Amino acid sequence: MSLLSQIALTFTAGLGNTAIRKLIDIYPNEDIFSLPPSELKAAFGTHKKALEGILNKSAFSRAEEELRFCEKNHIRPLFFTDPDYPARLNSPETDDCPALLYCLGTANLNPERSVAVVGTRRATTIGRDNTDMLVRDLKSYEPHIISGLAYGIDSAAHTAALDHGLPTVAVLGHGLDRIYPAANRPLAKRILENGGALVTEYPSGTAINPRYFPARNRIIAAMSDATVVVEASEKGGALITAAIAGSYQREVFAIPGRLGDTYSKGTNNLIATNRALLIRNARDIAFQMGWPIMGEQLAIEDLDDERKLSPEERRVVDLLKERDILTLEELSSATGFSLAKTASILFTLELDNRLHTLPGHSYQLITKH
Repeated sequence: MSLLSQIALTFTAGLGNTAIRKLIDIYPNEDIFSLPPSELKAAFGTHKKALEGILNKSAFSRAEEELRFCEKNHIRPLFFTDPDYPARLNSPETDDCPALLYCLGTANLNPERSVAVVGTRRATTIGRDNTDMLVRDLKSYEPHIISGLAYGIDSAAHTAALDHGLPTVAVLGHGLDRIYPAANRPLAKRILENGGALVTEYPSGTAINPRYFPARNRIIAAMSDATVVVEASEKGGALITAAIAGSYQREVFAIPGRLGDTYSKGTNNLIATNRALLIRNARDIAFQMGWPIMGEQLAIEDLDDERKLSPEERRVVDLLKERDILTLEELSSATGFSLAKTASILFTLELDNRLHTLPGHSYQLITKH
């Protein structure tokens, strides 16, 4: 089937991605638009809208327009049977993925390894720093970094990949005739200039629509072997991506944060409900994915310890540095904090892998090497 016919299928009313895939499974070597009407009627039965669209070829004028746009702008339309189409989107679990992708850029969409890095649009400084450290340490494993070109963690992930020499692919929720948000146009340009790619299922002229962005997230999840949530509130696109990745039987990881922090509630909840594995660094991802372990890496929680600790946490840490081992009661007495507050601080520090519990409900700092 010609590329024009493949594009036309996606513009045919009544035909969704799953239906297109099933049609090609039935007629792998045929141009669907050239099949005899009798055969089409037998195939479609009561689905009159799709049948009429194929018989009258009403989608061809729009498909020709789109193909001209692609040729003019060096965009590759990739049908799901194309060898350059992301094979990860063709697995049995991902049959809801697009039958056609539009790709701008030179990135290989079938790398040996790929990791999605996602999170809140309102990233904190800690979140951005953790993203940079994670991607920097992932360089040893040479994955492609996949994200959504949104504000916040997405932008930090793409930027970190570029800064540390990793290919990065941005999955968009609109056509390639625009960049949204507009402030990320320079980042998109930099991605293309450094061997990355922008991909989307949406043709040119597609208006910005909030409902397209959650749909975009399924492509991010499907293109990736693992999805890492860096920061997330209790609701948001990053949690949607994580849920989709889990449904696709992909690994989901999350970086824990301090209890009570708005943009740690989502990640901590993913971990607490066993929907994501807690990670401290790229080495943890490699271990879970079965990748060869590369050297020693700095744990995320080691990044700028002084800045990340609250004054109350710093007081507890300083006491443990001074006295080595202390009980909950001794720490509460020495700090003047209530037992409940002291216990909460200790729990957070233990979650951050800064200390461990000893027999007798005593606590000791973990020595970092």
